[in-house]
Amino acid sequence: MKARVTIMPKNGVLDPQGKAIGHALEGLGFSGVAEVRAGKVIELELAETDPAKAQAAAEDMARRLLANTVIESFRVELA
Repeated sequence: MKARVTIMPKNGVLDPQGKAIGHALEGLGFSGVAEVRAGKVIELELAETDPAKAQAAAEDMARRLLANTVIESFRVELA
């Protein structure tokens, strides 16, 4: 079973990478972009076949290693 973990900076946390992307887009002539937030996506291939157990395992992985839960939030989606 595949799990996709999307990790983003929490609201209120500075996002210098997002700011740099926003500035670069503006420099390239793209107007109307109010805010850019940059995060990461991690795809996991899990041996677990039970969706509830796969969801719980992926959330535990995100909480313990993949995301810094002090400054990042995460979302797990199963495919």
